[in-house]
Amino acid sequence: MSTDPAEAGPDPAPSAVPSAAVTTAAEAPGRVAVIVPAAGKGERLGPGAPKALRELGGLPLLVHAVRTLVAARSVDVVVVAAPPNPQGLAEVQRLLADLPGDTRVVAGGRTRQESVALALAALPADCDVVLVHDAARALTPVDVVEAVVAAVRAGAGAVIPVLPVADTIKAVDGDQVSATVDRSTLRAVQTPQGFTRDILAKAHAASNPSLPATDDAGLVEALGLPVHTVPGHAEAFKITTPFDLVLAEAVLRRRR
Repeated sequence: MSTDPAEAGPDPAPSAVPSAAVTTAAEAPGRVAVIVPAAGKGERLGPGAPKALRELGGLPLLVHAVRTLVAARSVDVVVVAAPPNPQGLAEVQRLLADLPGDTRVVAGGRTRQESVALALAALPADCDVVLVHDAARALTPVDVVEAVVAAVRAGAGAVIPVLPVADTIKAVDGDQVSATVDRSTLRAVQTPQGFTRDILAKAHAASNPSLPATDDAGLVEALGLPVHTVPGHAEAFKITTPFDLVLAEAVLRRRR
């Protein structure tokens, strides 16, 4: 490892990646990098270590997530944006030191968006496809990673894994229901999200730091560019609350 100082569930949604490319990603010979923003506090998990460093089955969520990424044949380099304080940076470097593959650590920022931008700036120049993955989606299967990379390579400039929404969705005004939303067109979005490097860089350059998006695909949407989908996976859920952590422990025990 080198360093730098500086959610099986419902049937998956069908892929919406077009046959006609809007970018030249399929022609790009460059390598694939994955950015993992891991500087957040994760307050909804309760007091303690930053969310990415909370333990699942005896190992931090971050280690589970990075292990999956380096196991993906298509991934060449992983760049983790760690907590920017010296202790957090050193701890992430220590945790990832023995993992195989090209895994790098940079100091993250105050927000997820800032952390992704900092890691993007630190990527090797020959990485033309960039994925962004939440460390909190620690149990994402390798197949989801490979599907996202393949979709970008096939010509989609921005790709997200999605699942159909199973619950009935209501719009509310205060404590009163104002409408029932048609869930047939709704999808729950997961990570990793994949992009051509130029599109992701343009999206971050044009973003407004005071109006942060909840994901990188949202920044691409703000540019007016299309975002395509591939099937996600129920085990790629985001570990955000103590209940999610209990569920993740159950999934991990079943895998073992």
